[in-house]
Amino acid sequence: MPTPDSSSRAAVAHLLRRTGFGPTAAEVDAAAARGFSATVDALLDFSGPDPADATALPSFSSDLPAGARNLPAAQRQAIAARRRDETGRLITWWLQRMATTVHPLREKLTWFWHGHFATAISKVQRAGFMATQNQIFRSQGAGNFEALTQAVAKDPAMLLWLDAATNVASHPNENFARELMELFTLGIGAYSEQDVKEAARCFTGWRFRPTTNQFTLVGRLHDAGIKTVLGQTGPWGGEDVIHIVTNSPASAPFVVAKLWSHFAYPVAPGDPVVAELAPAFAAGHDVGALVRSMLLHPEFVSDQARNGLVKQPVEWAVGLGRALGLAPGDPRLVAVLRALAQVPFDPPNVAGWPQNHYWLNTASTLLRLRAAAGMAAQADLSALQSVPAAARVDAAAALLSVAAWSDPTRAALGQVAADPRGLLALASVSPEYTLA
Repeated sequence: MPTPDSSSRAAVAHLLRRTGFGPTAAEVDAAAARGFSATVDALLDFSGPDPADATALPSFSSDLPAGARNLPAAQRQAIAARRRDETGRLITWWLQRMATTVHPLREKLTWFWHGHFATAISKVQRAGFMATQNQIFRSQGAGNFEALTQAVAKDPAMLLWLDAATNVASHPNENFARELMELFTLGIGAYSEQDVKEAARCFTGWRFRPTTNQFTLVGRLHDAGIKTVLGQTGPWGGEDVIHIVTNSPASAPFVVAKLWSHFAYPVAPGDPVVAELAPAFAAGHDVGALVRSMLLHPEFVSDQARNGLVKQPVEWAVGLGRALGLAPGDPRLVAVLRALAQVPFDPPNVAGWPQNHYWLNTASTLLRLRAAAGMAAQADLSALQSVPAAARVDAAAALLSVAAWSDPTRAALGQVAADPRGLLALASVSPEYTLA
């Protein structure tokens, strides 16, 4: 399979944009000198120290006390305030990691899996549980997909999110079984309602110990009978179901399509590029190997791919902050993301955040413009201020790692070139920068 032109700075810049949270101009220069294929190798090498690790994970207090609803109002309010504070510190911690990591692809995969196996702090309520799940995505996100799914299924955040506590042999709760098949492994149409009912029986009795937060199977609540899932019959437990669904013929195309849609452009499981990539992934479930094949696929640097995705608010805001050299972890960034309706650890529902056109509307563009103006006001814009106004439009492209402006965009930016901050803010909402 031919690889993209390693001498193309535009192709390398596109690669870095998709595999991280906004490259700086210096990072693009270094990667272009290294070459496309060598940069892919470097991106997938997660060994070595990471400055992001210097930002320690916040500590989290114990869970809400038993019988908290009966506590005095002042104590309940104090507990709620504590949880808001811990959640805020956890969000800031992750945003700092995104901005400072030297392993951007590892963090980008962590972000992808957070949306794929979506759970939200608004229901889970325990910042510590969300942090533990986040570390699972980070440590296993480029590894074996079945192993990752097994780990997430037993994670306290997921058990709380999809109501494992109400899943008992006498009355199976179908929430996790349904989402496992519909959203995590197979997609709609690859299973039946009966498969969901049978799989729900397999997950009965799945819990975590309150004292240790470790997974446990409560035997008296588990249905140990014979079940049939996707045509396979046996005394299956939850681990067996996860093995069955992740090894189903429908699983590899579904997962490949989800990853390709996140890193390249939207596709369905039946797309030709998915058909090329899925067999190797089905054979080994190796996410890292799949990502390598995706990044080296000629379609990854096609025009369709280069213009195929809209930056999500987190990608846009963190990337703009990196380009401007702003200090990571500014609490005002969380306020920006809240206004743009994408706060880490709080996706809107079990399907995670929508993509692409969902983020393209007049209101969100105006919010981004205002946020960019505020960020530009804090930044050192000497790279724009030190050049003549006539050269500032091109200088803005270099600062934002944009390959080139279209004629309409260049004309619009030229009208505000005398104002570096206004120029930068307008450039940040241009099609060339908004499209990832």
